[in-house]
Amino acid sequence: MDTSLLVIQTLNGLQLGLLLFLVASGLTLVFGILDFVNLAHGSLYMLGAFFCATLTIWLGSFILALLISLPITALVGYLVERFVARPLYTRDHLDHVLATFGLILVIDTLTHMIWGPEGLAVPLPDWLRGQVTLWGDTVVPTFRLMIIGAGLAAAGGLFWLVNHTRLGMLIRAGASNRTMVSALGIDIEMLFGLVFALGAALAGLAGMLIAPITEANIGMGNGIIITAFVVIIVGGIGSIKGAFIAALLIGLIDTLGRSFLDDIFTLFMSPTAAENSAPAISAMLIYIIMACVLAFRPQGLFPPKVR
Repeated sequence: MDTSLLVIQTLNGLQLGLLLFLVASGLTLVFGILDFVNLAHGSLYMLGAFFCATLTIWLGSFILALLISLPITALVGYLVERFVARPLYTRDHLDHVLATFGLILVIDTLTHMIWGPEGLAVPLPDWLRGQVTLWGDTVVPTFRLMIIGAGLAAAGGLFWLVNHTRLGMLIRAGASNRTMVSALGIDIEMLFGLVFALGAALAGLAGMLIAPITEANIGMGNGIIITAFVVIIVGGIGSIKGAFIAALLIGLIDTLGRSFLDDIFTLFMSPTAAENSAPAISAMLIYIIMACVLAFRPQGLFPPKVR
């Protein structure tokens, strides 16, 4: 096995895992605390990418565009909570699914009307276009390392917010007993709006970071939302720690499986059979893991301490 390829694919898996964590952490906050199934969470990921791409073209600075796009995406998330989610809190999950699926169609159509059917490329500054040599011929794009660093910084900031701030204390209390929190005089509607906005900002950040690689395009959030649901089911609904560990696990397994599963299969089958079966099996790996978790530990690997 090529050591250089293994290192590069491991970093790619770490990058994918951190992007999944940014999406899944917001999703698990909304699902675990508000008990609201938001299928349109991936649309906020897409909007973050389009906001950042547009502002990068206008301002000529990717970093400045990213910083401005974060509060804009959070505001969109707050508006979604205020006018779509809030009237549905007392309804069952099927109503949540139907409403947010409709919201996906609305947002996709509005995006098509505003930005057109083509994707938007995000130009990067020169200092992010280069490569970093780890050793020998092992080189990694600078921007991918930035994604990993930004993902780790966002994860650390979220852990600090949830575990060491008053807002985090209220979020954890709301997850445990929202009725008691409301009875103590806390504006539970404002708290829920802030949670939704925070989740939107995290999803938008993931979209902003991946847009320079994949371009901002319509429907880009529809695929990642499925994987994000896999992450929160494996990690435990409502658990930030679970979302982080599960996202890294899913990211590494998906990336390394697609790269090396055929080599592993050649140990006990013919090369032709390995080439034919490995892509199909690698595409199913994360869902096999989810099925095993649901069968043997349905609460997830790291469920919240109090639910």
